[in-house]
Amino acid sequence: MNKKVYEHTYEQTWEKIIEWKKCSCWEDFAITDKDLEFYEKISPTFKWKKYIIPSPNLCSDCRLQRRLSFRNERSLYKSKSSLTWNSIVSMYSPDKPYKVFEQNEWWGDNWNALDYGRDFDFSRPFFEQFVELQNEVPKSAMLTSWNENSNYTNYSSYLKDCYLMFDCSNCQKSFYWYNVGKVVSAVDTSVITDWNYIYEVIDWVRCNNVFFAQNCSDCSDSYFLNNCNGCKNCIWCNNLINKEYYVENKFVWKEWYEKKLEEIKGNFNKYKKDFEKISLEYPRKNIFLVQTENVFGNWMISSSKCTFCYDGFFFENAKYCSNWSDIQDSHDCESIGISARRSYELNAAMQCENVLFSFWCWGSYVWYCDVSTGNNLFWCVWVHSNQSYCILNKQYTKAEYEELIPKIIEHMKAIWEWWEFFPGSISPFWYNETVASGYFPLTKKEALLKWFNWSDYENPKPDVIKIIPWEKLPENIKDIPDDILNWAIECEISKKPFRIIKQELEFYRKHSLPIPRRHPDIRHMDRMNKRAKRKLFLRNCDKCWIEMISVYNKDSEYKVYCEKCYDNEVM
Repeated sequence: MNKKVYEHTYEQTWEKIIEWKKCSCWEDFAITDKDLEFYEKISPTFKWKKYIIPSPNLCSDCRLQRRLSFRNERSLYKSKSSLTWNSIVSMYSPDKPYKVFEQNEWWGDNWNALDYGRDFDFSRPFFEQFVELQNEVPKSAMLTSWNENSNYTNYSSYLKDCYLMFDCSNCQKSFYWYNVGKVVSAVDTSVITDWNYIYEVIDWVRCNNVFFAQNCSDCSDSYFLNNCNGCKNCIWCNNLINKEYYVENKFVWKEWYEKKLEEIKGNFNKYKKDFEKISLEYPRKNIFLVQTENVFGNWMISSSKCTFCYDGFFFENAKYCSNWSDIQDSHDCESIGISARRSYELNAAMQCENVLFSFWCWGSYVWYCDVSTGNNLFWCVWVHSNQSYCILNKQYTKAEYEELIPKIIEHMKAIWEWWEFFPGSISPFWYNETVASGYFPLTKKEALLKWFNWSDYENPKPDVIKIIPWEKLPENIKDIPDDILNWAIECEISKKPFRIIKQELEFYRKHSLPIPRRHPDIRHMDRMNKRAKRKLFLRNCDKCWIEMISVYNKDSEYKVYCEKCYDNEVM
């Protein structure tokens, strides 16, 4: 974001710009009076002294990139448990030096993270000591909870009979999802909630039996929709509200609709390409907000008083936050499940209060921790069982803890480590396998120059009877033999082979859908590229030319309207 975006946004908010700073990426970013109030509010107090967290030195994008570089969701590997040597599926590639336990082993009683505790060494930097501890403490192969028959999923909970699902919760009989909740029987979807029987949908809420769609809500029994609400039995439609039996935005009789539906079945790939071209003719709204008040961001629902927030439900008084729900009085938080209160620089967590500079934690008053649960934790790694008053995985009494923490903070302040999230150079993952690479793509050279890690390790090819090129796949699912379950398909883009599982084939046959030609990772990137970026731009409405904030820049291929002009166009 440039200065004009900040200035235009803050003119409409309750914040006043106090200072301009320049990030290492050379972007200017603003610090406001409310920012400084927030940093003061969350700053810890020990022995009646408050240790103020100053304003950040990096812009919000660089802070997000740094946090996401600590998170690998989608890259899974075959490996061996460091405890039992049983075969496991792990998010840590075999070329990493870590001890990795199968998840149930990690939660078991056969080991204790506090056995790896050590004293803080005041002659050395904190991050250096943290890396040593991180390399020694066993890690869980995956981060999942309360799943059933859903082994190939990560960052997930309450899944049943699911496969290759990431950042998902409360779902059944579904495959190849990202950031999804409360869904039954769906394939190839991203950023949705409350769905049943869907395929290739993006950014949706409360829909049923919908295929090839984006930015819609409360729709059913439809194919190829974009920006629709409350529609049923519609095909190839854009910007409709509460319509039934519409094709190409025109009403048709039921008999004609059914004839058209039979025509597109068995030839979905052609109609998909044609629909993408047609959709360019229809205007898009500058931002997508539903039931919000004083919200500046995109794809926000039932939220209030939020600035630069994205993909969230029930956010309140939040800034630079994104993904999932129930974030209050917090800044720079990503992928929060259940709740976060008064938290900062937090990534992938749940039920947090006053959790700062941490990753996948839950509890209260937690600082600089990696995958830990409990209260009053400083600089801990993979601590579970709700421990309290620990530093570098060493147990202290409450009095000892509160005596030592101020000394360590002073040490960190002296060497400029206090108040910043972990540097990307100490991430346990390679940049090219992290979520960061999806939102902030870098070449190997660019990543290394930014001090991120990189690896060229690849999983072995699948053990199959044969690998067939994508162009030899029949278009019609009726022509696909059962033997395809024993084959691998060569992706038309990456050339990497991928397999089809039995439940997936059954889904395609039930809904007359074609076998995909692209690897799941490529399909995921295709969907993410269709989503508006998590960035705001200052541009003019393509109809009335009023200046407005939008997630589409002025060079976008879409026609973009302000809210008033868009609402006048919607049928």
